[in-house]
Amino acid sequence: MTRNNLPQPSRRAVLGGVSAAALTLAVGAGPAQAGTRHSWPTQFPLPDGFLPEGITIGAKPYAYMGSRANGAIYRTDLRTGNGRIVHAGTPGTTAIGLKLDHDGLLYVAGGDGGTGRVINARTGELLHTYRLTRASSTFVNDVVLIGDRAWFTDSVNGVLYSVPRDGRGRVRTLPLTGDWEQLPQATNSNGIVATQDGRGVIVVNTTSGALHQISLRTGTTSRITLEGGAGSVVNGDGLVRIGRTLYVVQNHSNLISVWELSRDTQRARLRRTIKDPRFDVPTTAARYGHHLYLVNARFTSPQVPETTFTGVAVPL
Repeated sequence: MTRNNLPQPSRRAVLGGVSAAALTLAVGAGPAQAGTRHSWPTQFPLPDGFLPEGITIGAKPYAYMGSRANGAIYRTDLRTGNGRIVHAGTPGTTAIGLKLDHDGLLYVAGGDGGTGRVINARTGELLHTYRLTRASSTFVNDVVLIGDRAWFTDSVNGVLYSVPRDGRGRVRTLPLTGDWEQLPQATNSNGIVATQDGRGVIVVNTTSGALHQISLRTGTTSRITLEGGAGSVVNGDGLVRIGRTLYVVQNHSNLISVWELSRDTQRARLRRTIKDPRFDVPTTAARYGHHLYLVNARFTSPQVPETTFTGVAVPL
């Protein structure tokens, strides 16, 4: 997400204006999209004032979305559009990017709290909080699961953090070197996905509009040459990789750019863009079946308890 658009004074209290009933009541499904392979809704509501940012989907048709307001986690059944709060959150915390493990654990990036949390997706129990950094200025933005570790980006500092997925071990900090450009007073590293070989990651720099391949062994980065379009993914936020196809959610641009990666991940060619009138500053995406599901963060709208939010689906 774009760090500078966080409503700092209000995000900790905004859910205070949402009744408990509104948070726990199953909400109605949106309209089905004609011509798809199923009649599942392609738009669904989230609680008013929720301030969504991240979304993740596992093997089952449930989307988990995090709140910038207080770190709550909301689960939507993709088959019906009905949802409920599974983790109530805590005032003073936030949930930015998140990923669901195969064993039902949610890894949650904690924004300017500098944390990575692990939450049981079924029960909502907070299992562990990792203090990723002691830096006075930080914004832990997104997370990817690779092998036995979870890797987090920090939009303020030129590093990656990783934590063990077995709950045993310490936080590691990996400084970024090589082609990495850390811009001052800007949102830098944001979305993150694994490379095809699993030995590195692809990270987007939101402000510079660059994509980088990063070695998880050394932290060495190489800028990916973007061919076609403007040669930039400015406003890049969430990433989804399917084989050699990379989907880049460009939040304030209200679009998804679709790129074909070279085999060595040194180049990417623009294949198409996805636009939709329902996009309202979408931040992150997750795949299920033949669709990408996104949350609308609505950064250009008032971030107050009465603000409405939605998730939407678009075909791949």
